[in-house]
Amino acid sequence: MDETESQEIVQEVSAEDVFIAPSIHEKDILAGVSYTHCSPIPEILKHDISIECVLGVDEAGRGPVLGPMVYGLLYLPLTQHHTLLAQTHHFDDSKVLKPQVRSNLMQAICTPGTDLHRTCGWATRVMSARDISAGMLKPAGVYNLNAQAMDATIQLIKDVFTQGVNVKEIYIDTIGKADVYQKKLERVFPTTMVTVAEKADSLYPCVSAASVCAKVTRDAALEVSHQAYSSSDVSAGEFKASGADAWGTGYPSSAKTVNWLKAHMDPLFGWGNECRMSWGTAKDMLEAKGNSIKVEWPDTNNDEQARRMTDFYITASAMEVDDEPEDELATWYGKPVPASTF
Repeated sequence: MDETESQEIVQEVSAEDVFIAPSIHEKDILAGVSYTHCSPIPEILKHDISIECVLGVDEAGRGPVLGPMVYGLLYLPLTQHHTLLAQTHHFDDSKVLKPQVRSNLMQAICTPGTDLHRTCGWATRVMSARDISAGMLKPAGVYNLNAQAMDATIQLIKDVFTQGVNVKEIYIDTIGKADVYQKKLERVFPTTMVTVAEKADSLYPCVSAASVCAKVTRDAALEVSHQAYSSSDVSAGEFKASGADAWGTGYPSSAKTVNWLKAHMDPLFGWGNECRMSWGTAKDMLEAKGNSIKVEWPDTNNDEQARRMTDFYITASAMEVDDEPEDELATWYGKPVPASTF
């Protein structure tokens, strides 16, 4: 486990009072649906949409086996980038901020009347565990996590441009090789200065703020996801902890997470929408001898097994009796199916 992941695990435990931001769409989260939430354009830009802005993007929850991966975006006027975010509110990489500090900062961003609300616009893309796994487990043309993350990033930025925001600088925490990622984004956004760097969430305040939006949204999404299990956990007496803390950090290295997965695994379906079935931890549990039910699906590419819809139709020759000539008008709209067919 690298140092970054270790840091994130330490700070993964939620604060006692998790702030439920507007980016939490409970129905979509429980249904395993990926979705995007965009804030309104901030007050300061409504009066002058031509103001040059800086924009940052970062993610939270890339490594866990439980819960969504969330991409966060935040933009504000270039002139207030460092003064407001770094000097006034001390934004930093969300992994090194205490949960309550993250929650308070996000609440300030979302609360009308605050300087952050008047100045900053933000957005999140919640990528459900179900959709992540569906892409990674495709039988052909695998949609890997890096590709999914890049597409989410590009679409979030495009949504901001669509709102008419005058974005002049973009800063992003890298996925893979920074130079390759940056060149691709420069082709997509040729009129904007793009910077992709490692540890961008520690270097650029707008990326730090975006990481807070992503992390607080993910923390709250975990709380919502656990609602489906809360009552059964209490009745069974298996987990005394409340909320998402009952299943630990969500990382494969967490003993709580592994124990929760073992206790809640269905032998046929595995787990619900909260679990990334494509992760090795989940696959190993499902494939372990005696833990699950093996299902053999028919081979749809086998001509002998495959049946066409027309195989179930009654042909005209099968309906002719005693070689009587067929009345074409009578059978124009089809023919009755005899009871013996069923």
